Amino acid sequence: MAKHMERKEKRKLRSRIFTIIISLFLIGVLSVAFLLYGPYSGFRDWLITVGMTSMTHQWIPKLFYSDKTIEEVMANNRVDEIKEDTNTNEIKKEEVVVPEKQYKDEYEKQILAPNLDKDKYDIYKDDKDYRIINIKGKGYTGYLAVVYDASKIRTLVTSRLGVTGQYLTTMAKNNKAKIAINGGKFYDPKYSSNGATPRGVTYVNGKCVTSYPYRSTGGIIGFNKDDVLVLSSTCTKTNAERLKIRDCVTCGPFLIVNGKASKVVGNGGWGVAPRTAIGQRKDGVVLWLVIDGRQIGRQGADMDDLIEVMQRYGAENAANLDGGTSSVMAVDGELINDPIDSTGAHKTRFIATGFGLID
Repeated sequence: MAKHMERKEKRKLRSRIFTIIISLFLIGVLSVAFLLYGPYSGFRDWLITVGMTSMTHQWIPKLFYSDKTIEEVMANNRVDEIKEDTNTNEIKKEEVVVPEKQYKDEYEKQILAPNLDKDKYDIYKDDKDYRIINIKGKGYTGYLAVVYDASKIRTLVTSRLGVTGQYLTTMAKNNKAKIAINGGKFYDPKYSSNGATPRGVTYVNGKCVTSYPYRSTGGIIGFNKDDVLVLSSTCTKTNAERLKIRDCVTCGPFLIVNGKASKVVGNGGWGVAPRTAIGQRKDGVVLWLVIDGRQIGRQGADMDDLIEVMQRYGAENAANLDGGTSSVMAVDGELINDPIDSTGAHKTRFIATGFGLID
């Protein structure tokens, strides 16, 4: 009798466990279905925009949604860029490191004041040619590099152009760059992560090294012979020559043009991810921003975040560069940020271009 009761209790226990497992499974399935197809569109918009703007994860939203739904979501989450080219007359190079200067706010002081207390002003590194400021925001951390002489900035290009890309650290070491960031977009057939060929127009020290058709956000991002950061949506070699471009890459979207910020509709169509951006103040000082992400509580930044940081530090013109695993900053040939690839590994990827500060 006792053994019979014991077997009965075991069967009841197994039945309860089975019921709990089935219930949890159904709850999970229903929760996922609610997130994917329920009335709240936030998760759907996030999944589609993050997936479709990545190099390797476009298959994920396509697994759950039709092409029509994806097109509608991308249309409702976008960046409406300012339809102007840079007014180069607004940028005047000044002697910016002046102890007696009256700074308009703490952010300008972080950029321009000499001999700052590193801990008090959150300075990562100080150098005569540049300063790196720790950047923190809701859901992201990163670095803002302040480059004082734009004439020393050059485009970095993989030495195996058309064959394979290179790590930014390799390009930085090859060009003896004191500090470097990743640059523009590149072709990525079948998501091979090869990084061999830049998209659009690329110039290095006055020489055009690539000129491909480009039909996407942004366009030419680079410096003319007067060391002014030029943003132009007409992405052709002819236009680059007209603008007297000496060093540039191709990417986007443009964030700020002639002091006017682009309008971010919805989540901007780019979601939240690691980011890289470039900007220039009216006094000629250049800003390089790299944001980390893909970690719990630190997913990265969206386009609004980039605009906010760039405006905070006085950018007159600013643009988004390639993001995700490409987002890196190197000092003396070594990475200082923490890139994470699509597998979750703490590593960067081969890229085609970057910008470097070269003496």
